[in-house]
Amino acid sequence: MNIVLLAVAAALVNNVILSQFLGLCPFLGVSKKVNTASGMGAAVIFVMTIASAVTSVIYYGILERFHLEYLNTIVFILIIAALVQFVEMFLKKKMKSLYQSLGVYLPLITTNCAVLGIALSNVQNQYTIVQSIVNGFGSAVGFTIAIVILAGIREKLEYSDIPESFKGTPIVLITSGLMAIAFYGFAGLI
Repeated sequence: MNIVLLAVAAALVNNVILSQFLGLCPFLGVSKKVNTASGMGAAVIFVMTIASAVTSVIYYGILERFHLEYLNTIVFILIIAALVQFVEMFLKKKMKSLYQSLGVYLPLITTNCAVLGIALSNVQNQYTIVQSIVNGFGSAVGFTIAIVILAGIREKLEYSDIPESFKGTPIVLITSGLMAIAFYGFAGLI
């Protein structure tokens, strides 16, 4: 039961974007179309889940055993970069349209502070390997939920009569703020 609560808390209550404000670059940049946003969300789910597992194993199996904990950030970045390269090669070969629509934001998963932030928080909270995987997956699902919702709203906003001064980035930031307030309502859930 604790595993389910951890996943729900990671996805909704402690949403990586709307509560922790990590990963805002792809959140704002890739959320113009639902298809692109869901593709980015799927890539982040894969990378964040696998990164949580691998970083946890390496931290507890190697870094902690040899008292090299101070290297965790560097090691985690290298692991995440390798996973993103794998995803990029896969998408380029199998899903060219998604690869092209994600553009520069796909390599940015490497520097996406959400992926690194979750890997570091897993270690900081002393989660077991299973808890790290669940937290990584739940956080990635929360990222996907937030980015797809924003993309859906942005698609509808294209046909709305918005004052000139609010068009573009201002209305996206206002919408994101309202989404953060709405997700704050999940705080009492767990």
